[in-house]
Amino acid sequence: MKVNFKYLPLILGATLAAGVLLGSMIQLPGSSNLLSKNNSKTKLNKLIDFIDSEYVDEINTDSIVNLTVDKILAQLDPHSAYMPPTEQQEVAESMQGNFVGIGVNFYMYKDSVAVIKPVENGPSAKAGLLPGDRILYADKTKLFGRKLPTDSLFSKLKGEVGSSIELTIFRKSIQKKLKVTIKRDIIPIKSVDVALLLHPTTGYIKINRFAETTYEEFMTGLNLLKKKGVSSLVIDVRDNGGGYMEEAIAIADEFLPDEQLIVFTKAKNGTTTKTYATAKGSFEKGKVFVLVNENSASASEILAGAIQDNDRGTIVGRRTFGKGLVQREMNFADGSAVRLTIARYYTPTGRSIQKPYSKGNEAYFKESEGRIANGELYSKDSIKVADTLKFKTKKGKIVYGGGGIVPDVFVPIVAEHGQEETAYFLQSGIVGNFVFEQLDNKKTSLKGLTFEKLQAKIQSTTAYVKAFQEFVFKNGLDLDFSKSKDLVKKYLTAEFAKQLFGEQRYYEMLVRDDAMLKKVLPVKK
Repeated sequence: MKVNFKYLPLILGATLAAGVLLGSMIQLPGSSNLLSKNNSKTKLNKLIDFIDSEYVDEINTDSIVNLTVDKILAQLDPHSAYMPPTEQQEVAESMQGNFVGIGVNFYMYKDSVAVIKPVENGPSAKAGLLPGDRILYADKTKLFGRKLPTDSLFSKLKGEVGSSIELTIFRKSIQKKLKVTIKRDIIPIKSVDVALLLHPTTGYIKINRFAETTYEEFMTGLNLLKKKGVSSLVIDVRDNGGGYMEEAIAIADEFLPDEQLIVFTKAKNGTTTKTYATAKGSFEKGKVFVLVNENSASASEILAGAIQDNDRGTIVGRRTFGKGLVQREMNFADGSAVRLTIARYYTPTGRSIQKPYSKGNEAYFKESEGRIANGELYSKDSIKVADTLKFKTKKGKIVYGGGGIVPDVFVPIVAEHGQEETAYFLQSGIVGNFVFEQLDNKKTSLKGLTFEKLQAKIQSTTAYVKAFQEFVFKNGLDLDFSKSKDLVKKYLTAEFAKQLFGEQRYYEMLVRDDAMLKKVLPVKK
């Protein structure tokens, strides 16, 4: 069957972009100089000065410099990149794990800013904002009827800690305008989505990226699960594009005995830096499973590689992305930054999992999409590995380098061909938009139901699948859900549960009948 890749960028593109921005970054003190001490630096400076002083027309030389930096970095590798100020600020906030704002999830519905849900215990929740409220004004700035881009809306709602903003809202439930004053505060951006029990003795932790707070968040979840008596742990890094390698190393340390090698790096001058586990591991005896897929990259691969090469646990899923390069960041006064590849990392057996990038950046990033076409996402036998890059763990298990981590237990992307587009599509934001509009409708019969009754109601009918199909068509997307009704019901139910009951319920729904989790859960007797 010929696969249409039209919708894959909705998920793959976003995930891989995160991998490019986050990569396997290393946190080092100080700064470094991008340009070497040769004639190139003088030549570039003289050219910019010459243009600035003599060129016949007025021109912004900063834009020329940015273009030049982009082109220089494009000649190096796919993960050395220039970050403009706005983009850099967003990534920096994501990596530090918080930002200052009012704490509200919103959706640009038609021509107004609609509140999906205030962040629990955040400033908006404390001030009384409710799902469905329309934000008409932020202080005196009009927000409705303008179709403002999301970044503009964020800039209106962000500010300094403790500063106040007056919102004028329209509350549909009572058909009234209200004025609400909110004090901005620090809003956490979670990198650990959930920690829950899959089984009385099996815990599950989902990590979406490796930020400054990830290890701390992970340990909070792990300690909670240990108190509940888990003896097995599933770590889910599917679609995790990476982040700070120190965070991945710290998590790996919790599972490995003292002095076991976690990872090592090699720099340009041949310097090798090895990182070993310490004696502080808090889960060195229980079973460990790591779930991975084609979008698990960099720091995710460091964690998976350390577990696999030390024979500590089982890697379940599909071959990972294949990024074995380490970046260091250099910041500029205008808020922009350059991320430069400064080293390669290697798993404990000595393998580099960096896939080739000699054919250019576009081919490099599309390689993961191409795994559908070559059958790799359906059959482990279709994975191409080089026998020359064969390594052995201490217990004699064969592992391979040269392009991602091959799982110990392979799980295909979907049970049947033909659902690929739908599987990716259902993880996009459009599902949340549809569910919001359904709940915003005063005729809805879903509000007030218990979690169990909500599930039963959606599962007992095809009405919501049909409504979602119409919503998708209305938005100009040509996808047919007639062969994927059960899959669509699952994601719709999860999103309804999320908006009505919170994120915990969302993941409780998604982990049910998860093909990878079926491989690790104890068999029911």
